[in-house]
Amino acid sequence: MRKLLTLLLTATAITAIADDDNPIPTLRPVTSSYSIEVGASHIADTYLTPLHYRGTHMALAYERDQAMKLNPADWTMQLKVNAVVDRTLNPSKNATMLNGELQGAWAMMHRWRMPHGMTLGLGPATSLNIGAYYLSRNGNNPASAKASWTVDATAYAAWNGRLLGLPMTVRYQPTLSLAGVFFSPDYGQLYYQIYLGERDGLVHAAWPGNHFNMDNLVTADLHFGNTSLRIGYHNRLFSSKINDIVTRNIYNAVVIGITTEWITLRPNDKRIEADIISSY
Repeated sequence: MRKLLTLLLTATAITAIADDDNPIPTLRPVTSSYSIEVGASHIADTYLTPLHYRGTHMALAYERDQAMKLNPADWTMQLKVNAVVDRTLNPSKNATMLNGELQGAWAMMHRWRMPHGMTLGLGPATSLNIGAYYLSRNGNNPASAKASWTVDATAYAAWNGRLLGLPMTVRYQPTLSLAGVFFSPDYGQLYYQIYLGERDGLVHAAWPGNHFNMDNLVTADLHFGNTSLRIGYHNRLFSSKINDIVTRNIYNAVVIGITTEWITLRPNDKRIEADIISSY
């Protein structure tokens, strides 16, 4: 009996030491948001026309936020993907300019917990934008392609609290492009000429003086369990000037969507005992 008791105590001690050597990892829930945007757009591109076009802005947006594995208590990462379509008219309303754009961005932010449910974040980001403007009345050269890759700075201020007893998260996040590269042909250069081999001087260094791109997003997530209703406002201010070509794209939009928070667990997963750290 004594030998059996000694064996059990020894096995328990070994198990405890093994558990100390292999601590349970922190759970990092993924916050995913799917939303639509509808608003007003203002476009100007002197490669196609000297006129300014105004009309409707629409977009589908996806956002993924999660505490970072390297230091989940202090760092969070974010992925954003937007598919944008703008339909605008000239001042006489007899010509249409379309804009299609795919925007992708990834960021990592250090966060600080403040009193009264506030959280602040700041960090670097990088973004890739690809798209084109299309003006059908320009028969020979109806399109103007746009592409850029930039290194950005982003920040956020979030508040977790209650409104009329309903838990909610309110957040403001600005993002500003600081440096990178972008594509632009010369003034009057046809894309057919580029196709034939005239490709010198198409890629330019970007900085806020010749490629200003600022994104502002305000959201309020109304929490109903693990699913939330997202409402918000999205604003983008973009302006570039290179090779005597001036491009502007400004839009303001209402945001509405669904946000979910989820964790992947296996049956009998030991991590159900771990700390849970959400992105906000």
